Order: sequence, then structure tokens, then C-alpha cells
Amino acid sequence: MLAEAKATSGFAVPDTDEAKRFYGETLGLNVAVLDEENGVMALKLTGGDVFVYRKPDFEPATYTILNFEVDDVDAAVEDLSSRGVSFERYDGFDQDEKGVARGPGPMIAWFKDPAGNILSVLQQP
Repeated sequence: MLAEAKATSGFAVPDTDEAKRFYGETLGLNVAVLDEENGVMALKLTGGDVFVYRKPDFEPATYTILNFEVDDVDAAVEDLSSRGVSFERYDGFDQDEKGVARGPGPMIAWFKDPAGNILSVLQQP
């Protein structure tokens, strides 16, 4: 039964107004407010919606919660940097001056939203 079900993902933030500005204005995503009173919105993405919801006792995860697959990771990093996004550096990953880890596997660069959630842009080999 679940194999044919449409699956969606979601994550929490402490402040949905701040999240709406970041995801909508900084990242340029289409954000739909679903329930303003309860702090629920959706990021309308090509692969499906990702729900974002307010959680007052929120603590950010220590792992990547959302990956954006792009055709050109360098162009994505340059564009996001020009919008004020800072890229993270992690021990154990050989990252270049832009913060891009170049393999093995996909080229990937990590950044955080205002709540401290870890996101990435990645390019498949």
C-alpha cells in the first residue's frame, strides 16, 4: 500500500516568518503558507512539496535535512553567496575555497537556514 503512496517530507523551525523570508526571498523558492495561525507552510519544489512547521522547543538537527540537486554546484554556490548565504566547513571533508566537497560521490556544499537547519546544494557526478 505505501509503495504507491505519495510521500512528502517536512522539518521544523522556531520562527516561520523568518523561515518564509529565507526560503522565499533569499533562496528564491515558492513558499505557500498553509496555516498561518499554526505556523505551517510548504516549499513548492519540482520533486514535491516539503512542509515547514513551527515548533517552539525546536533544536536543529546535526545532519543535512534538505538537499537541492543542481546541474552546476559552482554556479549555485556563487549565486547563493551573492544572496548572503554562508557555506559551512566540516572536518573530514576536503572542501575547496568555496566550501565545495568534490568527491568521492556528488560535489556538495552545505549551508544553514536561520534556524540552524543544515541544507546543501549538490551536483551528481
